[in-house]
Amino acid sequence: MKRPVAPVLEHWGPGCAGVDEAGRGPLAGPVIAAAVILREPLYGLNDSKKMTARARLQWALRIRQEALAWSVSWAAVWEIERYNILQASLRAMSRAVGALPVRPQRIVVDGNQTPPGWQVETVVGGDGRVDAIAAASILAKVTRDQTMQVLDRYYPAYGLARHMGYGTAAHLQALQRHGPCPLHRRGFGPVDRAWETGQ
Repeated sequence: MKRPVAPVLEHWGPGCAGVDEAGRGPLAGPVIAAAVILREPLYGLNDSKKMTARARLQWALRIRQEALAWSVSWAAVWEIERYNILQASLRAMSRAVGALPVRPQRIVVDGNQTPPGWQVETVVGGDGRVDAIAAASILAKVTRDQTMQVLDRYYPAYGLARHMGYGTAAHLQALQRHGPCPLHRRGFGPVDRAWETGQ
């Protein structure tokens, strides 16, 4: 008997919307959230962080084709700066649920915080436990990576397509050399220090 390549995640039924976000940690770019309602269990589905970029792209295509419903939304940099990254993430999640073309009977969110405007259940580590949340984590991650690749064309000095806005050594060096651009988040230490030094 072959061993499974990935855990079998819990399936909470075709009326359940899973919700997750991507992009809370980076120094630049929007935070993106997704909501997914799966018709049936998808074997092999897993937390997006445990997949290669190629596998995420393949799964994102399959999810879009086979899910009962899905949506993606975001919160812009100005919202992150105004409301803080947690609240901006929750706003993006709320928008993703509201954009679903099918009204969910049940909403389950990764983590322990609830987006405004919806009655939801939270599951810590849900992207590795519940299939609909795992699906949402994949769509959010793939969409954000693709967004950063597009934004890299407008701000090529920072290498956004390589590090997706995270605080890598190369990104920090670019911040020191060129100073922040409009995609950088005020309130995040390295960005604020670059602004303060007048770079």
